[in-house]
Amino acid sequence: MENMLGLLRLHVIRGVNLAIRDSKSSDPYVIVRMGQQKVRTRVVKKNLNPEWNEDLTLSISDPVLPIKIMVYDRDWFSRDDKMGDAFFHIDPFLEAIRIQNQFRGLPEGTIKSNPNLNCIFY
Repeated sequence: MENMLGLLRLHVIRGVNLAIRDSKSSDPYVIVRMGQQKVRTRVVKKNLNPEWNEDLTLSISDPVLPIKIMVYDRDWFSRDDKMGDAFFHIDPFLEAIRIQNQFRGLPEGTIKSNPNLNCIFY
């Protein structure tokens, strides 16, 4: 990846009160996508409150691309059932880190103003 800006590590903790998609339970797993990249958790069998506690890592080449999180129920003899999805953008987080780094190492009480970025007072 020649234009990689960095790595994004997502910690997938758990699902709570997931829907029943099989006869009495579900076999959930999570897929995370960013552009063409796709990573996933393991399947937790027969559990509506799964705990994954897994770290998934994506490389960031275009911070404008959204992160899409999808939860599926694993079906062994048919297509997996979609249980839900969500998405978010990482560019606001990257901007917050950039601004935070501008103030690193400055003495406490310093006031720094940058007309191009608005004014931030400490």
